[in-house]
Amino acid sequence: MNSVKEGYYYLSTHEWVKQESDTTFLVGISDFAQHALGDIVYVALPEVNDNVKQGERFCDVESVKAVSDVYSPVSGTITEINTSLEDSPELLNQDPYGVWIMKVEGSLDTSGLLDSAAYTLHLENEH
Repeated sequence: MNSVKEGYYYLSTHEWVKQESDTTFLVGISDFAQHALGDIVYVALPEVNDNVKQGERFCDVESVKAVSDVYSPVSGTITEINTSLEDSPELLNQDPYGVWIMKVEGSLDTSGLLDSAAYTLHLENEH
C-alpha cells in the first residue's frame, strides 16, 4: 500500500503541500504518484518568481511510461525550485515526501484539498 504522510494536504491528482512557515509551502508528488509513474527520468521545473494557482498545472514529470502534468495545491509565487531534480529526477522515486519540487510563498486554502485521512480514502476508492 502507498504511504500517506500526516500533516500534508493533497490534491486528488496526487500532489502534496506541506506548510514550512506561515506563508511558505513545499510542494511535491505523493508516493502513489511516483509509483504510478514508474522510473522518473526528467522534471520540467517551473521558474522562480512564476505565479501558481491552486489546481493549475505548474510543471510536468516524465517517466519511462509517460509525461504527466503536475498541479499546484497552493497559490502564490515560486521562491525556490529544487534544482537537484535537474540532474537527479529519480530522487522523486526514492523519497517522494522528502524531496519537494518547488517552494511557494503564498496562502493555503485547504477547502479544496484532502487531509491525510481523506487522501487515504481517496486512494482506496480510486484503486
